[in-house]
Amino acid sequence: MTTAATTAITPGGFVSRGRRFIVLCAVLLLAVPTGLVAVGEGVGALALPFNLFVVDVRLPGVFKLHMLASGAALLLIPLVIAVRRDRYWHRPLGRLAAAAVVVGALTSLPVAIASDSVVAARLGFLAQGLVWLCLIVVGVMSARRRQLARHAQTMLAMAAVASGALWVRVVTAIATSYALPFDPVYGCVAWAGWLVPLALVSAFPGAVVRAIGSRARR
Repeated sequence: MTTAATTAITPGGFVSRGRRFIVLCAVLLLAVPTGLVAVGEGVGALALPFNLFVVDVRLPGVFKLHMLASGAALLLIPLVIAVRRDRYWHRPLGRLAAAAVVVGALTSLPVAIASDSVVAARLGFLAQGLVWLCLIVVGVMSARRRQLARHAQTMLAMAAVASGALWVRVVTAIATSYALPFDPVYGCVAWAGWLVPLALVSAFPGAVVRAIGSRARR
């Protein structure tokens, strides 16, 4: 005869929890430093690279607000997902994250246009900002209507789009290290960095929700 205590510690349960822990650690290892750097650049604690300094000169205030809001979003989104089963924390943190995403997405549009990047990269970042904004609006509306399954899936899609900031930094660092042609690589990752994660989340929504434990089950 089995009990809840024994069934909760089956080998499969350990594997499932282990996978979730590994995924969470991997996301945090990328999201936390990227978010902290963006926030540091947004408040002026860290110097901007030259290409970003140029954009800041063209859009004084707007660019740093974008960095601050987007960096805060990168830090808050994993935290909101982590406390998805605790309404006491999930709701206020979710509202903060949503506000950061809205500000980050809105300011990303003029930043993309003012950038000195290749046209493909500017268009990729512009599209990313628009999709990011649309997803957060749909996600918030779904929560208000108590459509929790749709809310969970839409917010995961929003997080996937946000992860583009992580992959851009990773890929550009690799391109610089190996002396790869920067403009073509940057133009590609400006699109693929968010489209690939979004496609995976959209193609396998049930699997992704189950992987982290859907809050919609409550």
